[in-house]
Amino acid sequence: MHVERFAPSPTGRLHLGHAFSALTAWEAAEATGGIFRLRIEDLDIGRARPEFEDGIFEDLRWLGLRWPEPVMRQSARGAAYQDALARLGAMGLTYPCTCTRADLAAAAGAPQEGAEAGPVYPGTCRPRTGGAATPGKPAAIRLDCALAAERVRSLTFTELGAGPTGETGEIAVNAAALAALGDVVLTRKDAAAAYHLAVVVDDAAEGVTHVTRGEDLFASTPVHRLLQALLGLPAPLYRHHRLIRDAAGRRLAKRADDLSLETLREAGLTPTDIRRAVGLRR
Repeated sequence: MHVERFAPSPTGRLHLGHAFSALTAWEAAEATGGIFRLRIEDLDIGRARPEFEDGIFEDLRWLGLRWPEPVMRQSARGAAYQDALARLGAMGLTYPCTCTRADLAAAAGAPQEGAEAGPVYPGTCRPRTGGAATPGKPAAIRLDCALAAERVRSLTFTELGAGPTGETGEIAVNAAALAALGDVVLTRKDAAAAYHLAVVVDDAAEGVTHVTRGEDLFASTPVHRLLQALLGLPAPLYRHHRLIRDAAGRRLAKRADDLSLETLREAGLTPTDIRRAVGLRR
């Protein structure tokens, strides 16, 4: 069974880029008689808002999309994430990290992933791999990616789209791809699961067979495949699509209110207009 998903965060209103991703996943599921799932990724409790979640449902229903109820909410999935984290910890592949954002910014020679992603973690706390956090000091939990990669052989993923590199088919996950992300955070200092851990656990729990998402997340796929292999989770197929950009060529953000679906709807645009605006035929 072909199972797609769309997993927005309720931290702002959906925009044209979200519409393109959701519609692409929806049409792929519809074309095969499959299932389109909606998941609410609400782990960012400082920014998530009930009104934004309501807006997600409103915008997607207006576009004509439907999904099985009830939807999965990450805020209710803490036990599943802790179980996965404990399994990785039992393998000796995680370590506590007490570094602050200032520590990372000041790390000499830390290469940049991009202005939004920030510096790649330089491994300051890595000697603690398999060890305990400092008592009384908040710590994030990171994955020792290099050590984890040694446990997995011939790791690949299947790309159905073009992605940012133009590669399709079976793509090998190499050490360089993992090093580009550094030792990713699995849980934050507030003990909430971070994106990389939550997304692979949830995709498996929902039986997702195809992950459709923007090409900006292509670089994250190697660590997702690594986590899937370590945790014994099935590997979905991936489709990384082009990004929808504004008139200046910038990737759309939730702060771009003039291109939000709510604003466009109020301006009189129809779902058909939205499809045309993002380059979909119908």
